[in-house]
Amino acid sequence: MLIDFEKLKKLYKLSRNLSFQDITTLLKAAKPVSFDQGEYIFKEGSQDRTVYFIQKGLIRTFLAKQQGEDITTWLRWEDQVFANIDELLFEHPSRFYAQAVEPTQTLSISFDVAQEIAAQNPKLEENRKYMLREIMKTNFKHSESFMLYSAEERYLNYIEQFPHIVNRVPDKYIAGILGITPVSLSRIRKRIIQREMGKND
Repeated sequence: MLIDFEKLKKLYKLSRNLSFQDITTLLKAAKPVSFDQGEYIFKEGSQDRTVYFIQKGLIRTFLAKQQGEDITTWLRWEDQVFANIDELLFEHPSRFYAQAVEPTQTLSISFDVAQEIAAQNPKLEENRKYMLREIMKTNFKHSESFMLYSAEERYLNYIEQFPHIVNRVPDKYIAGILGITPVSLSRIRKRIIQREMGKND
């Protein structure tokens, strides 16, 4: 499966000076890796330093609770980069599990190899730093949303930003990301529907 480079540039706002030739070495070092539905990419305690570019499919990270339940923390899908953030950013074993929600096809590369390649190309190095900042910014905004918005506002923001994802995963995954229970999510949806019906009366 080929990578749409122009789509990649748009998604990650890569430098206009970055050409396909600039990432050819990265692409040559990458390997195709596929995961079956339900297969783990890594588990709690993992020190995996692989970076994955998702070509097709859907991956979730989740936190395992002692009661045997789990809480979904992130979802990643087509044309997104995915990795063990605990290990890469904070240099400690993962607190989370990562699992393929759907049959998933990726391109994978060792983070350390990618670092070496980027260090030899100023354009790649610039964009590498930008993407790391974007990951941290996304994490911060997610944490910030719990202080600034109600559960209903977080739900409405999520479905507005990612309408194509809601129907691809169970409700409990969405509830986990929003920091609420599936029952609370059901009540929020019911309240929204009732409010919309009231407008039409």
